[in-house]
Amino acid sequence: MRLVIIGAGFAGMYAALSAARLRDIQGASPEELEISLVAPEPTLVVRPRLYEPKPETLTAPLQDVLKSIDVVYVQGSVETVDTKSRAVQIVTAKGAKKSLSYDRLIVATGSRLFRPNIPGLAEHAFSVDGLNDAIALDRHLHQLASWPVSEMRNTVVVAGGGFTGIEAATEMPSRLRAILGKDAKPRVIIVDRSEAIAPDMGAGPRPLIEAALRNVGVETRLGASVASLDKSGVTLSNGEYIESATVIWAAGMRAAPLTAQIPAERDSFGRLLVDRDLRVLSVDGVFATGDAARAACDDVGNYSLMSCQHATRMGAFAGNNAAAELMGIATRRYHQKAYVTCLDLGEAGALFTRGWERKVEMVGEQAKNTKREINTVWIYPPRAERAAALASADPEHVSEV
Repeated sequence: MRLVIIGAGFAGMYAALSAARLRDIQGASPEELEISLVAPEPTLVVRPRLYEPKPETLTAPLQDVLKSIDVVYVQGSVETVDTKSRAVQIVTAKGAKKSLSYDRLIVATGSRLFRPNIPGLAEHAFSVDGLNDAIALDRHLHQLASWPVSEMRNTVVVAGGGFTGIEAATEMPSRLRAILGKDAKPRVIIVDRSEAIAPDMGAGPRPLIEAALRNVGVETRLGASVASLDKSGVTLSNGEYIESATVIWAAGMRAAPLTAQIPAERDSFGRLLVDRDLRVLSVDGVFATGDAARAACDDVGNYSLMSCQHATRMGAFAGNNAAAELMGIATRRYHQKAYVTCLDLGEAGALFTRGWERKVEMVGEQAKNTKREINTVWIYPPRAERAAALASADPEHVSEV
């Protein structure tokens, strides 16, 4: 029997860990149940940190962890999924193609930044969506030091006033001063079509976020959107033109394109609809998890978000349940009632909330210390020691907060 996992992000990593854990508990050998993880590189990109400086350091190797738990790493990108013949077609880095059959498949392909067809967006905007994107932005920021001082050089526009946009924007003043000099006068502007900043955070935390933006010197343009970009700046929907050499696009996510190959229903974000065991509805043998799946977190109407917090726990349940089906034992119903957010606010600290109602529990430096722990400890892979790695993946305890 073979379980194939597509993706080495947070959901894919925890799917592999959890499936291996259950296999070990049941006393099945790696020959009886092969667990294969397919990804271009055996590396976890620590995506929630890509708004920080030195993005090239924000990865964690997975090869030794996978070896320690007898998970087969298959290098390459899945090009096609055939759910009828239960096989995936893989393309290697050198262009070679090979087919890998499966008895159960877990789609953990994550999400991509949504880039609409706005004039100049593809040519002139940066992002912190992926590792290469974040590295390109970092290099560009350092190149600004060689430019003549000007309003355009010193101005950064962040399109998107949600979680990612706020973290990128509030980090930017200190990043620019570190590059351009402590006497530099950076200008950072968030543009969002909503009438309020951080629309998904709700009214409770908003005054604290607004105060933090003022504290670090971040301006906002609300009720407006980006209409076009050129090499010198951005034109807003209200007609305002902002001179800027650096426009960061942070306005929305969509499930990775591979999910479209699964013949099943999807939501408006492209996520596959799944049942409470994370099986894709109406497609035998396929599970979806992380940003590739829309899953109910509880019985009162809350659904998973495109977040590391949900991806890790969903991955653990998907891996457990796919392996359980193959070994003929009971699956576990995914649930995630606990939900917290920890929003980095640059030099203004951070904001920690609990629950879907976003009740504020910590602010400032106390919340910043928690954010540092989350970013540097909690979300990293377990050490490459078999017992510790397997113990880290109990679905009931992953992402407990």
